Parts: sequence; C-alpha cells; structure tokens
Amino acid sequence: MKKNMLLELFLTFLKIGAFTFGGGYAMIALIAKEAVEKRKWITEPEFIDLIAIAESTPGPIAVNSATYLGYKLKGFFGAFFATLGVVLPSFVVIVIISFFIEEFRSLEYVNYAFTGISAAVAVLIINAALKLYKSLEKSWFSIILIIIAFLLLIFNVIPTPYIILSGGLIGFISYMIAKKKTVDHI
Repeated sequence: MKKNMLLELFLTFLKIGAFTFGGGYAMIALIAKEAVEKRKWITEPEFIDLIAIAESTPGPIAVNSATYLGYKLKGFFGAFFATLGVVLPSFVVIVIISFFIEEFRSLEYVNYAFTGISAAVAVLIINAALKLYKSLEKSWFSIILIIIAFLLLIFNVIPTPYIILSGGLIGFISYMIAKKKTVDHI
C-alpha cells in the first residue's frame, strides 16, 4: 500500500504541476480539489493550515504545499515524491525552452499565448482566494484585515513579504489575546 500511495502522490502532484500555469497561487485551487475534495487526504481546515504554513515558509507555495502534504501522509518519501511530481513538469519545460529561447521569443503567437495564459492565471488566483475566503472563520476583525491587506497589495504601499509577516504577527497576537481571555475566564 505504501508504494501505491507514493505513486499516487507523485502522479497527483505531477498532474497539478503539468496543468497549472502561473505558479503556486494558481495551483492552490487544484491542490484543494485533489487533496480535500477528490482524495480526502486532508480536511478543509487542515488545508487552510497547509496553505498558511506553505506561505509562511521560504520557497514556492506549490513546492511547500506538496512537501508538507507528502510528509504528512507518508513521511520523507511522501514529501520527496510529491515535491518531485510538482516540480518535474516545469523543470522539463524550462530545459526544453532553454535550447530554443531566442527562436521562441521572436514568435508572435507565443506572445499571444502568454497573454491568454496570464488572464487564465488571474482567474485561477481569484478562484483560489474566493475558496479560501469562503472557508475562513469570518469576523469583523478578519474582514477588516483582508480589506487592508488587499488595498496595500493593490496600491503597492508595502512589499508583499511585509504584509504576510504582519498578518502572521497580528494573527499570533490575536490568538494569544483570545487564549488569555479564555484562561482568565475559566
């Protein structure tokens, strides 16, 4: 059974890596569909935690997600095969393109294809954001934080890593305050 699960992890993340354009954020919806809905490897709250951990650790979110999920399910080898699956398609495409990069750049239809892919990626990212928003516990505080973070990102006021770190810090502080209130109430 262990080998079958390792193969399933590899093939699942190979499919995710092969058919998702636009990087890790565009992959979030596909990872959720495969890991939560289709295969039931993790629950929706666990998926939210997975995304939070994958986003807060260095590296691409898709690789971090694959590594985390693979490790959670099958330890080191699960992490290895899930990660290999998600990066292999991009690696192969980049190696192939590197041989023909100059000819590839000059093709007009390639530029049109990338314009179309960019639009599709934007839709995938919006879809992933909406799915995450729907599954979050909503309060006025969290909604205000989402709006502030969105505006800061749109108007490029603060670099994205600082917004992410600030969100993590605010979340940690609010958790500690809520925990203290619960302890004081008991």
